Amino acid sequence: MSVYQATASAPVNIAVIKYWGKRDTKLILPTNSSLSVTLDQDHLRSTTTSRADPSFEKDRLWLNGKEEEIKEGGRLATCIKELKRLRKEVEDKDPNAPKLSTYAVHIASKNNFPTAAGLASSASGFAALVSSLAALYSLPATPSQLSLIARQGSGSACRSLFGGYVAWEMGSKPDGTDSYAVQIAPQSHWPDLHALICVVSDDKKGTSSTSGMQRTVETSTLLQHRIKHVVPERMKAISEAILARDFDTFARITMQDSNQFHAVALDTDPPIFYMNDVSRAIIALIVEYNRVSVENGGKLKAAYTYDAGPNAVIYAPKENLKEIISLIVKYFPQAEPFKDPFGLFGAQGVAGSVPAGFNEAVTKPFGVGAVKGLIHTRVGDGPRVLAAEEGLLGANGLPKEVA
Repeated sequence: MSVYQATASAPVNIAVIKYWGKRDTKLILPTNSSLSVTLDQDHLRSTTTSRADPSFEKDRLWLNGKEEEIKEGGRLATCIKELKRLRKEVEDKDPNAPKLSTYAVHIASKNNFPTAAGLASSASGFAALVSSLAALYSLPATPSQLSLIARQGSGSACRSLFGGYVAWEMGSKPDGTDSYAVQIAPQSHWPDLHALICVVSDDKKGTSSTSGMQRTVETSTLLQHRIKHVVPERMKAISEAILARDFDTFARITMQDSNQFHAVALDTDPPIFYMNDVSRAIIALIVEYNRVSVENGGKLKAAYTYDAGPNAVIYAPKENLKEIISLIVKYFPQAEPFKDPFGLFGAQGVAGSVPAGFNEAVTKPFGVGAVKGLIHTRVGDGPRVLAAEEGLLGANGLPKEVA
């Protein structure tokens, strides 16, 4: 008996031009284009195994070992149905192809980071789901074509179908066929961009992105200005900065767009607050860090960005990370030793310090635990199809690990 199974992993992406607002909530069509950096799967990833078998009674999915309901007409069901439809097209063209589109699927997925912690697990999760089923079904689809399906699971998931620097073109058609992801530049074009994720809270957030953004669309006048005037110009300018490897421009636009996204959240009625005192203190540190550099005749050395939650992501050229980590640790001492994947600090570990000329009074030091963890990563590649032994389903078609 043949086993029809495939496993894929997909990366997290962190937007620098933010997606916030839908013009169609069912198809997940955005009110503006967005742009993100794909992060390295060696550090952050979702892994998904899909198996099709005539003995399976219904489609089932397990996330981190716990079965999740596949709701009729919901986002998961939509993605699975669309991929089965593409598989049927393959079968219609090739009479010898096994009729996998008629079989139910079992899907097991796991993240190697906390779900709903403000680290976007839905983006990597749906990208891994779509990549795994596309591999199982041997679909002749491009990443942009697959991104049309991933988008219907989670908007930002469409950007995790590529590595490097990725735009989600908003499109204009009502059916969404022109709202998909394109790669602005591969990881290899600008591999030296690194990221430090400051995990401020690993609790579930108060206002979910899904409900928050629709309240903004309904009530924020600032969002309308953002959509019409600000984002189109920034998309063009930051794309040019990426192609030119111009960190100074990239950093300025990234921070401005993060600030405006949170201004739009504040302009929502009633207002939405995603950042907290720790988030704002990290902004103060990065602003002062950049001020010192510019005052000494240099350029911007780091850029902060925040999604719909309090976690900071700090983008910087790799040569600045040692200084940035030392700065963050001085103000936010860590309970656990810093995991140092790039070997910046050697055996002695991180000692908190500030650069010469830094005004230490820009924010107060916080206690242990205010920043719960630091993840140092970098720009990475797109989804990977993994070897059979990395599969998450056992011989019986059920997850190897159950929660």
